[in-house]
Amino acid sequence: MTRFLSGAVLLGLFAGAAWWAPPPLLLALAVLVAVLAILEYCTLAAHLGAPVRTVPAAAAAAALCTALAWPGAALAPVVMAVVISNGALAVGRGRTDLDTLSRVSAGVLGPLYIGLPIGALMAVRWEFGREAALLLIVIVVASDSAQYYAGRAFGRRPLAPTLSPKKTVEGAVGGLVAGAATLAFIGHWWWPAAPLGLRVGLGAVLVVLGITGDLFESMLKRAAGVKDSAALIPGHGGVLDRIDALLFAAPVYYTIMRYLARPA
Repeated sequence: MTRFLSGAVLLGLFAGAAWWAPPPLLLALAVLVAVLAILEYCTLAAHLGAPVRTVPAAAAAAALCTALAWPGAALAPVVMAVVISNGALAVGRGRTDLDTLSRVSAGVLGPLYIGLPIGALMAVRWEFGREAALLLIVIVVASDSAQYYAGRAFGRRPLAPTLSPKKTVEGAVGGLVAGAATLAFIGHWWWPAAPLGLRVGLGAVLVVLGITGDLFESMLKRAAGVKDSAALIPGHGGVLDRIDALLFAAPVYYTIMRYLARPA
């Protein structure tokens, strides 16, 4: 019940913000989410023996999120600055430890892994409207919920036992059906020019990406020896636990919207 209630509140807050908040305010909220998520990532990185400096990482995630989301902003210089600054920080330590490469790599990965996808979702909101941004959130939430309940009801075969023992093939199939059906149904009004088969296919692809993103974060947590990235959200763990599916789905969704499709 705690999981259901907190999930319903979160969905209401996200949906309300995506629908009514003006883009600048929504971007500020997105940056806040990115910063909270990167702080959790830094905790995981420390457990994994690749500590990341939190202030530079948070600043980099915020900058990448803003650069991608804000119309006309120059993203490439920000990406290059993130890479160069992490190298410079390593040089500034003045040490030649064996974990130097893992530290630098973790410092670069975190902001890219978190800042860019959140910025991509905000770019969808800015360029294609609130319906487009909210649609992706609804697809991911519908898929996650279906995976959870289908897995509990019918789950028998583990999907990735070494990464996430509780995930099952049956749960994944339930999430796949729910996500594809959500885009097929809602897309009838939002994207009427797209054939039904294309909407179903795109919905399925987004679900697969979401599952992959979920398993990626589970891999990090399992390697770090922790159950959740934080204990911020009752029944759901941390911010990173709630957005892990979006982090893999949002960039592809943005790319499709930006370069391959023009919703009505």
